[in-house]
Amino acid sequence: MLKDPAQCLMTLEEAAGWRETLRRDGRRLVVTNGCFDLLHRGHAAYLFDSRRLGDALLVLINSDASVRALKGPARPVNDEYSRGYLLASLAAVDAVVVFDGQRCDRELGLLAPDIYVKGGDYTLDKLDPAERRALEDCRARICFKPFVPGFSTTGMIDRILQGLA
Repeated sequence: MLKDPAQCLMTLEEAAGWRETLRRDGRRLVVTNGCFDLLHRGHAAYLFDSRRLGDALLVLINSDASVRALKGPARPVNDEYSRGYLLASLAAVDAVVVFDGQRCDRELGLLAPDIYVKGGDYTLDKLDPAERRALEDCRARICFKPFVPGFSTTGMIDRILQGLA
C-alpha cells in the first residue's frame, strides 16, 4: 500500500497516541534517532535493518537548530521538513518526529520503545546517560547496527567540496 510521507510526519503527542495503539495491538515499536541530513545507502540499510527488528519504525530527527548545534553552522544541508519527508517516504519508516534538543531522552521516555537502535559508532557506554536511563526505565532492548563501509554524510560533503575546489 502506498503511503503519503506527509501523513507519517507526527508531533510527539501524535506519535505517543500512535505508540499506544501499537502497544494495544501487541506490536513492537523500534525507535532510532539522528540528523539524517543527506540520506545515503548506509542510512537506507540501517533503517531497513532496524525496521526488521519490530513491527513499526519511528525515527526521531534533530531539528535544524539542533543539527547546527551538533554539526556546525553549515549544517543541516536539508531542512527538517525535507529530511523528515524523505525518511518517511522510505518503506521501512512508519513515522518521523522532529525533536528540538541535542538529546532525546524526553521523547524516548514518552514513546517507551520496545527496541532502540543506534549506529555502529555507539556502544552502551557511549550512549547519553539520560537517554540510556530513559531506555532502561521502559525496558527497551538496545541494539547497535554496523555502518555500511564508505558511506557517511561528512564523507559525502567532503567529496562534493573537493569536486568544487
